[in-house]
Amino acid sequence: MDFIAPIVEWLVFIFVMAIGLTALAVLAMFLLDLSQREDAIRRNYPVIGRFRGLFTKLGEFFRQYFFAMDREEMPFNRAQRDWVYHSSKGKGNTLAFGSTRNLSIPGTPIFVNAVFPPLDDQFAATKPMQIGPHARHPYDAPSIFNISGMSYGAMSRPAIEALSMGAKDANIWLNTGEGGLSPYHLEGGCDLVYQIGTAKFGVRDHDGNLSDEKLRAMAAKPQVRMFELKLAQGAKPGKGGILPAAKVDQEVSEIRGVPMGRDAISPNRHREIDDFADLLDMIHHIREVSGKPVGFKTVIGSSDAYEEFFEMILARGPESAPDFITIDGGEGGTGAAPMPLMDLVGMPLREALLRIVDMRDRYGLKDRIRIIASGKLVNPADVAFAICAGADFVVSARGFMFSMGCIQALKCNKNTCPTGITTHDPHLQRGLVVQKKYKGVSNYARSVISEVEMIAHSVGVAEPRQMRRRHVRLVQADGNSVVLRKLRPSTGPSHETPQASRTDESPVEAPDA
Repeated sequence: MDFIAPIVEWLVFIFVMAIGLTALAVLAMFLLDLSQREDAIRRNYPVIGRFRGLFTKLGEFFRQYFFAMDREEMPFNRAQRDWVYHSSKGKGNTLAFGSTRNLSIPGTPIFVNAVFPPLDDQFAATKPMQIGPHARHPYDAPSIFNISGMSYGAMSRPAIEALSMGAKDANIWLNTGEGGLSPYHLEGGCDLVYQIGTAKFGVRDHDGNLSDEKLRAMAAKPQVRMFELKLAQGAKPGKGGILPAAKVDQEVSEIRGVPMGRDAISPNRHREIDDFADLLDMIHHIREVSGKPVGFKTVIGSSDAYEEFFEMILARGPESAPDFITIDGGEGGTGAAPMPLMDLVGMPLREALLRIVDMRDRYGLKDRIRIIASGKLVNPADVAFAICAGADFVVSARGFMFSMGCIQALKCNKNTCPTGITTHDPHLQRGLVVQKKYKGVSNYARSVISEVEMIAHSVGVAEPRQMRRRHVRLVQADGNSVVLRKLRPSTGPSHETPQASRTDESPVEAPDA
């Protein structure tokens, strides 16, 4: 037993030293806090004031996992995320004991089931839809639900590979995002929409202008089916993107055509496009050079401005029109953005979509211009509502991030994404196993499409795009629901001419249902 005494003495020594070092550390922090001039809380409450920052950071974690109810969090609540997680794993999404959704919240959509729905063997099925009838190579798009723009550089290599392979497996398209076409977008062999941002990454010359030579080279790739001219995105309308220098390595530099080790900054708009005439000219030029369908992506601030745009299309002829318009809501965006732009600028998707669809139809361009809805659409109800409102296609970015394991850690802009999706840290990327995650992407897409078709079957139509505004009701402030067709009547050539129509910004009365 003689050996116990030295051990006890050693443990006591370590304990005393630990207390002494702790006391010295506290004293040092006390003196530093008392003398510093930047933080008033720490200056007035030395040492204790430091816990405020710690608790603020920990609060985000505790709210997400312990205190927030299933449908309370923003930007996506736990119920929305769990639906995607279950879908991506191929698990069923059936529930027991009733819905947990509060159906009295204003704006909640309620779909109108048919009194005598089709029999089970008369299921609703999505049909391909052609985009770009005047292009040399039109695109017969097979799916109503596809992957929105996410750039390599902002996203990690394994994330892009998983998206590409999953898109191929689910037979949907993948938008490259404005960062150019990487080898990883091509990895899975899926259909691609090449997005041309304001910096024209991947198709720019040394001066940052559009290079026809590089554009032809991109269009020659059989996987590139369409080109999307990006005017604005929901997270930061009126401001270009910034890829931090830390993410601009040699590979990203070569793909984007920008200097290595420097911030890759996109202008806030295309310098060559000053008005709608320039926009139509650019669309025509890209379509002529590439031979592929061309459209544009934007955020709507006021739909009144687009009256001139549609009038100009009619004056030039329907062949001058964009092949599609992607409407991003002010609530959209996967990356980092200034809070005033993210929170306060840009019309929400629901309102913007209805206005642009109505205007397109009023000018008789329903069969010429396809409308793509984008912005916080991750669940079947979101997609089904957008189609009822008039969208031809729906795209999602964050939904597919969840399908790869995103936990909404809100670290997208810090290169510290714990799931390896938006980081270039090899250690963190290691957690994203492509061969596992691509199946999640595919399962999620198939689940959304299947359940939208289920909703279409329930309301009594044979194909999701046959759903109309009469098939969905919106809960009002008094708790009653009103059919969308009465809140926002569809307008088209058969109803009124463009010249005789009211302005699209005019208020719409909401008659009783």
